[in-house]
Amino acid sequence: METTSTPTHCPYCALQCGMNITPLPQGGVEVTERADFPVNRGALCGKGRTASAVLSPAVRLTSPLVRSGGRLVPASWQEALDRVAERLETTRERYGPDALGVFGGGGLTNEKAYALGKFARVVLGTSQIDYNGRFCMSSAAAAGTKAFGLDRGLPFPLEDIPRTGCVILVGSNLAETMPPSLRFFGELRENGGTLIVVDPRRTKTAEQADLHLAPRPGTDLALALGLLHLVVAEGRTDEDFIAERTSGWEEARAAAMGHWPEYVERITGVSVPQLREAVRMFCAPEAAMVLTARGPEQQSKGTDTVGAWIDLCLATGRAGRPLSGYGCLTGQGNGQGGREHGQKADQLPGYRKLDDPAARRHVAQVWGVDPDSLPGPGRSAYELLDALGTDVRSLLLMGSNPVVSAPRAAHVEERLRSLDFLAVCDVVLSETAELADVVLPVTQWAEESGTTTSLEGRVLLRRQAVTAPPGVRSDLYVLGELAARLGVEKGFPADPEEVFEELRRASAGGPADYSGITYRRLAEENGVFWPCPAPPVTDEDGEDSVCDALPDDPVHDAETDVHPGTPRLFLDRFATEDGRARFAAVTHRASAEEPDAEYPLLLTTGRVVSQYQSGAQTRRVAELNAAAPGPFVELHPRLAARLGAADGDPLAVISRRGRAVAPARVTAAIRPDTVFMPFHWPGEGRVNTLTNPALDPTSRMPEFKTCAVRVEALGPQE
Repeated sequence: METTSTPTHCPYCALQCGMNITPLPQGGVEVTERADFPVNRGALCGKGRTASAVLSPAVRLTSPLVRSGGRLVPASWQEALDRVAERLETTRERYGPDALGVFGGGGLTNEKAYALGKFARVVLGTSQIDYNGRFCMSSAAAAGTKAFGLDRGLPFPLEDIPRTGCVILVGSNLAETMPPSLRFFGELRENGGTLIVVDPRRTKTAEQADLHLAPRPGTDLALALGLLHLVVAEGRTDEDFIAERTSGWEEARAAAMGHWPEYVERITGVSVPQLREAVRMFCAPEAAMVLTARGPEQQSKGTDTVGAWIDLCLATGRAGRPLSGYGCLTGQGNGQGGREHGQKADQLPGYRKLDDPAARRHVAQVWGVDPDSLPGPGRSAYELLDALGTDVRSLLLMGSNPVVSAPRAAHVEERLRSLDFLAVCDVVLSETAELADVVLPVTQWAEESGTTTSLEGRVLLRRQAVTAPPGVRSDLYVLGELAARLGVEKGFPADPEEVFEELRRASAGGPADYSGITYRRLAEENGVFWPCPAPPVTDEDGEDSVCDALPDDPVHDAETDVHPGTPRLFLDRFATEDGRARFAAVTHRASAEEPDAEYPLLLTTGRVVSQYQSGAQTRRVAELNAAAPGPFVELHPRLAARLGAADGDPLAVISRRGRAVAPARVTAAIRPDTVFMPFHWPGEGRVNTLTNPALDPTSRMPEFKTCAVRVEALGPQE
């Protein structure tokens, strides 16, 4: 019997690498390379190669679970769904709709994210919805929107990177977080370009750089402003570009001039010669880019920090031009699309603002509800988790594991335990699902079709390749069944393509316009970059109506009607009202928590190549566990000597929020004043027990990347 391979995409990071899925005669599936997808060109990291392991019924949920006598026991779907609906309704009747919370995930498909946001606002009537993508790139999104009028992770495709002249990569260890993307930076250097990496650790990515800057954690803002100061002082600004395409330069320049090189050296630890060399390398070629990731973004001043790096691009004319610009390296698989279509507390589908009356009218029309019935903006992710058990009494959670991934995780775990009711939809029994009253087993990537949006803004179709185990249902099925039990019979189909057709209508005319994208088109192309509007038609009153332009057959008849998508943004104008980019007048300020006598060191966190996010899935793959079996504390030899600790000795890392224990990993690749821990594990090595939930005032991003700690040696392992 001949087997057929299904072309699809990896379930993990925002590269969304292309892969083929082939059912095996003996059962299970095989993952193979797919060379035709331009992002990874056949390359797969270890997580992608082993992704099929999580499809095994041996490691995933295959039956609903309900809590009985303090234990989770198998139940029928009808019993489980009835219990969820009954408890949600009871909470709403007793405490009001805002006592119901909804928490989503950056790995949910666009269809699921859209349906979840609609469910919260139309069925539950609650404003209390957000998602773990708030912990990913919200600071970059806020800064990009302020500067350019629009946020899309990368405003250009990855294929442009090898053709630019210089890239400053800030706070990203691509060699471990997105290994297939590193080839673009290798090609950049082969083509004569240069790579500058900003990271307090000499990571595998930093080892590839022409220049590595190792600032003290939490000082990226000062570093960016110091470079901008030198650009001005050395006469390297692009005055024509500034005059023709920007506003706010005078204020931003004045702010930057307060950050002279020697002052910045004292703050960051980056020497003045290195600062000058970075400016020379960045300004020498005709084109250059700045790319940021979680390092500068996961700070209580992350929006200002990203704004300062954008200022560097604008001042030198490195934005809105071919092969130049600022971009953010989105982390989660659908972190980009996940916030564009309504599971973020302040947004409606199409990246519309929830407090915009016109946006509310448009989306309400698509949903068939009164605009006034839609709740307003709710709490951000951490604020929502912090309110559990008090203002928010019941929670529906999909595709997230905050017990491991949230800052101040012990407190978040306590808040989850204090809920009147918790329902979790997940593929595996995560640490958060273990606390639930009802757990619903749902389908995953290879078992369902759906779209995701990569870090490039490329909308992709993940195709169903295998049948889910008996007893497993899709998230869309769950939402439809719950909606019906709660009195909303229509509007929540289980067919993802049907959901996407409504999403097209809801996004039409919005900043993230998907209305010109169809499943049929995605099946024939390697993704379509948004914005991709459908052609407007004129109604009887002579007005353009984008929604009415979407026929039942989603493919336009005329070839000329098909919008090609927008791989490169801002080449003609920025997305602001006047078409000009906005400078950010920002100044350096300290982190929310600085070292002192009791907590003299800085802690920073990150990932390792063989695990992903909270590890809920990758920790169930034997090959990945063998490569990365558990947490560790990376520290400099000088610090290890002071502590009397050797490689492998257990260390306690203590902050004002708690204590984590893990073995020492001694290396000169980290600053002596800093320790590093990866965040994939629960238990005593859970680093997010330590992290600081201090929030950026604009993005509401917690300060994962820096907090004050002390380290204690616990003696050799026995």
